[in-house]
Amino acid sequence: MSPRRSWLVVLLCCIGAVRADPAALPRPPALEPAVRFWARVFTEVDTHSGFLHDDRRLGVVYETIGWSGDLDRAARQALVEPGRLAIQNALLARADGTADATDPLVRRVRALGQGASPAELRAAAVRVRFQLGQADRFAAALRRAGTWEPHIRSTLRQYGVPQEIGALPYVESGFDPMAGSHVGAAGLWQFMASTGRLFLRIDQFVDERYDPHAATVAAAKLLRGNYDALGTWPLALTAYNHGRAGMRRAVDALGSDDIAVLIERYDGPAFGFASRNFYPTFLAALELSSKPEAHFGPIAKAPPARMQEVTLPAYLPLAVVERELGVERAELRALNPALRRSVWDDVQLLPKGYDLRLPDDMPGADARIAELARRAGRPTPLTVRRYQVRRGETLGGIAARHGLSTRQLAAHNGLSPTAKVRIDQVLKLPVRDAR
Repeated sequence: MSPRRSWLVVLLCCIGAVRADPAALPRPPALEPAVRFWARVFTEVDTHSGFLHDDRRLGVVYETIGWSGDLDRAARQALVEPGRLAIQNALLARADGTADATDPLVRRVRALGQGASPAELRAAAVRVRFQLGQADRFAAALRRAGTWEPHIRSTLRQYGVPQEIGALPYVESGFDPMAGSHVGAAGLWQFMASTGRLFLRIDQFVDERYDPHAATVAAAKLLRGNYDALGTWPLALTAYNHGRAGMRRAVDALGSDDIAVLIERYDGPAFGFASRNFYPTFLAALELSSKPEAHFGPIAKAPPARMQEVTLPAYLPLAVVERELGVERAELRALNPALRRSVWDDVQLLPKGYDLRLPDDMPGADARIAELARRAGRPTPLTVRRYQVRRGETLGGIAARHGLSTRQLAAHNGLSPTAKVRIDQVLKLPVRDAR
């Protein structure tokens, strides 16, 4: 590996509008209602509004609900739930023949043609769902995408993955390298830790799920592997969400690899709303990102990332690198999102072998890092020992006796610097190994 690499990528052939290959990424007519629904979610309603809709027949949108100000999940659910129940009750009343024909909601349900028979109406009542809007997030993603698109497209081409799949981060993370989900997925490509460890470094120093470059390579490898195992790109993409083995079970269960057939008919226990809609959502994002001005007006995309990499020959204190190179910690953190919080809190050293990203306009960075490693580098990382709190001790006092700041000790233990410790509490005490 070269000690220094430039990530300034100029790929004029790739920066223009993306056009889908209909052979590789088909758009079956049967999926059109779902694709159109997700296009509406991405363009018509923002995160202060959303649709009450049928979660199977996505062309059926009962009502748009909006609010002012920011609401947490619980408050939003409390606002939406009465509307959902009202639609559910209107459907059930029609099924039972007790509906009030003058009720505007009943008339709206009837006009949508939702459910012809009592059984179908009762089934539709169970399927009423709320979808939060995403228009503001999609517009922000379009701006952020410019930073990473050139690298994504060149990487996908390298692994034989259609470049159109470079639109997938619109669905996964909104092109936010620091995005996380409530189930533990992380980064631009939203890897779970278990999948990420197959391709990426995830340890006490680094979580490469947050590194857009490394995670893009990992995503390309995973997608290519999915395609090689399943034979079509729609299946490969859906497997990105549902798992390769899960998609193989779906194909075997129905004897078909037609994505529209699988979405319509497969009823596996884990093949829920998100899995059914993963490919249609991608198609909607691909279409909108190919012609964003038609929906969002002029978009000022962020410029491509400009940086250089220097492979660290030793473990180094972050503060020393920051001071000696004259680069602010905030800039280093923006360039190196994969480094753990413990590094930024000066609990852990910058790890040996890590490709440290630095500003592209810093000449001689490799030689300067080599000199720093000679003067201040350590051959081994920090070690951690257990420390049991004794009567009368405080977090600050323990830290001071062991050459740490209160902030460092607190960060290493997931505590606030003002936290109180109790007798017999066990702390993790970082200790710098001798040279």
